[in-house]
Amino acid sequence: MRARAALEPLAEEPGGGEEEAARRRSGLHAALHRWARILSGGAAGDDARPAADLRVLLSVLACPLSPVPILPRLPRHVASSAQYIIEQFRATTGCAKVEGAVKSMYAAGRVRLAMLQEPGGGAAIVSGGGGGGRGHEGSFVLWQLEPSMWLVEMTVAGQHVAAGSDGRVAWRRTPWLGAHAARGGSRPLRRALQGLDPVTIASIFSTAEHAGEKLVDGEDCFVLRLDVGPSVLSSWSDGTAEVIRHGLTGFFSQRSGLLARLEDSQLTRIQAPGAAAMYWETTIASTMSDYRAVDGGVAVAHAGTSTAHLARFGVGVRAARVVTRMEESWTIDDVAFNVPGLGPDAFIPPEEVRSHFYGSIAGGK
Repeated sequence: MRARAALEPLAEEPGGGEEEAARRRSGLHAALHRWARILSGGAAGDDARPAADLRVLLSVLACPLSPVPILPRLPRHVASSAQYIIEQFRATTGCAKVEGAVKSMYAAGRVRLAMLQEPGGGAAIVSGGGGGGRGHEGSFVLWQLEPSMWLVEMTVAGQHVAAGSDGRVAWRRTPWLGAHAARGGSRPLRRALQGLDPVTIASIFSTAEHAGEKLVDGEDCFVLRLDVGPSVLSSWSDGTAEVIRHGLTGFFSQRSGLLARLEDSQLTRIQAPGAAAMYWETTIASTMSDYRAVDGGVAVAHAGTSTAHLARFGVGVRAARVVTRMEESWTIDDVAFNVPGLGPDAFIPPEEVRSHFYGSIAGGK
């Protein structure tokens, strides 16, 4: 099967002690660490910047996870305004009619990634295969199998990244860091929440709080908010990186009932031994459009844009707050449900993830 063959190991860049240390960090933190050194002149300078920019673009936008997991299905009782909003979303998208009948999904699409200039001449960089903000173009494929298995592969400008979940552990693999497990266990892919999988969207926001109303791109929207609890945040942290907060907000159109915008924000404190603390705040806002019915009449967003703001501040940062903006635009070319032959074997993690994660469980660590 194509998905199974795609799990063969990718070539990795040769590296010394610094690369080995980077592998022990989470993928995003490692990419940010190296990128910050390049911006401050501590690495290879301008020659390394285009490659570093693409690494950060892929690390931030290619395959981030939802901050909250899929919850078990419970009997639905419309007892709050938030639950009423979700019931309207389920009815509008048609996912209420296919829940339980759809067991798997396949989607394929195209992406364009670019660094953007911060308005007003901020510290952001423009990159993209030679400059001028043209960006890096690529494609991706996504497979899902209920209840919580998924696999995404993306190729942009010759760089191939992959991420997946077998229902117990989520992982990511890049050419520069290899394969590593995500902290916090299995969670959905954020890309699925970008209007692509209404069933998962409804599940994720089933326990959200109604946080008022807001005008989004001229559309009156209901606002639903989810915040990750302290105990979960603690499980995501390690000796050098502490996740201070992470929240997810959905904006549901009052007119159509569809998810119009998705925002999440994470604040992380990173401090290596003997070094000053540095703070990274990552905010991603996605707008969805071109909802169209696919198999079974389920409405799926076929286009959208995500804009990420990456803020760095702390002791030793030249400016009080260095902000970089990056953008991904995407289109969906193909969506199919109940894919023939797609089974759990397609979602087996890479060997290095299996041996580390399941070996630790067997050893009682």
